[in-house]
This record gives sequence, structure tokens and C-alpha cells, in this order.
Amino acid sequence: MPKRKMIRIVRTANGVQVDPTGKLAGRGAYLHDRRECWERGLKGALAHALKTTLTSDERAQLEDFMNSLPYEMESVEAGPQMGTGE
Repeated sequence: MPKRKMIRIVRTANGVQVDPTGKLAGRGAYLHDRRECWERGLKGALAHALKTTLTSDERAQLEDFMNSLPYEMESVEAGPQMGTGE
């Protein structure tokens, strides 16, 4: 997946935050722009990648951002695809 399709989260001296520019100084980690990836990341992988423990405020801020993201397209599981000749 192209880096521009991913969202950077960064740990700075001020805490963990979403880095929309991708240019903030600090230890960074990338997640896909899909809610499912964020749900998995917030279970522990993100904190591990950032080498920190998320505070309750940081977790709430990241969850708020996550809730603005789309779910995976459900059409993948919806049966025959168009153009298959069926």
C-alpha cells in the first residue's frame, strides 16, 4: 500500500498523536486508513511499535480519529463479482 494511503501516528515529547503531515519529529508508526487496522493497532501493536504505553487521553483521541475512518468494503464478501461471466 502506498505510504500516502497510510496514516502516521507519532510519539513526541507531548505524547502520542495523529500526524497528518507525516513530518512531526518523533518515533512514528503507520496504520492503514481503515478502521479494522486501527482496532487491531489499539489492542497493543501500536503502543508496542511506538515503544510507549498509551494514556487514557491518548487512547480516547486515537479512538475518536478511528471512528471517523471507513470500514472495509463489504462487497468482497457479497457474492459473485461483476465481470466474472456468471
